[in-house]
Amino acid sequence: MEKLQIQQFPCLADNYGYLIHDSENNLTATIDTPEVAPINRALEERGWSLTHILNTHHHFDHAGGNLELKDRWNCTIVGAKSDASRIPGIDVLMADGETYQFGSHTAQVFDVSGHTIGHIAYYFADDGVLFCGDALFALGCGRLFEGTPQQMWTSLQKLRNLPDDTVVYCAHEYTQANARFALSVEPQNDQLQSRSKEIDTLRAAGKPTVPSTIGLEKATNPFLRPMSDNLQKNLGLTGADLVDVFAETRRRKDNF
Repeated sequence: MEKLQIQQFPCLADNYGYLIHDSENNLTATIDTPEVAPINRALEERGWSLTHILNTHHHFDHAGGNLELKDRWNCTIVGAKSDASRIPGIDVLMADGETYQFGSHTAQVFDVSGHTIGHIAYYFADDGVLFCGDALFALGCGRLFEGTPQQMWTSLQKLRNLPDDTVVYCAHEYTQANARFALSVEPQNDQLQSRSKEIDTLRAAGKPTVPSTIGLEKATNPFLRPMSDNLQKNLGLTGADLVDVFAETRRRKDNF
């Protein structure tokens, strides 16, 4: 089986769009629909036809182009069963733990509620790739607009448990700002310091900092590190429950 072909491109001010292509079956999906024109342009450049939309959550910069793209391409829209009423044009309803067959490629679906209720992520194990929307960012996680810290930490643990070499495709270029915050709560982390310098170099050259990997996030992302002794000490929460450490980290980021 050939690996998924993945095309990444910028959308809106700081979103990333992704096309995934199954060459054996000539299927192409967009992960979310942040902006219609760049999606259509990327399809045209590669001579691909859009057959699927895989939505992670209902926010406009993720599902706002659903209906326009469906009208043009007659594509199948896949999204969360628990949030079906907010996913425009949804056809296929998915729940936590289910799998979706995209041609020759199988996506495991995780409910990663917290940023929103009904947020899902798609993990293609055979391809070693994760599309996580706004649940997990490079050095960050989504703001808790609808969920609780307990929900979000439970969700992030599902992603944290994936193999370290899993490639993480998140939805936004927030990494440089996230790095500044991460250093404020865990400045002793040598790997984080090194990563932050690399990020500054990439951004100065106009290059993306995404994708990342689960292993790199586990080593440097404070939202996956509530068990870190240094992080707990810097937050004044040594020995505290991990949910409380996560919640305080998120609270500080919201006010950073």
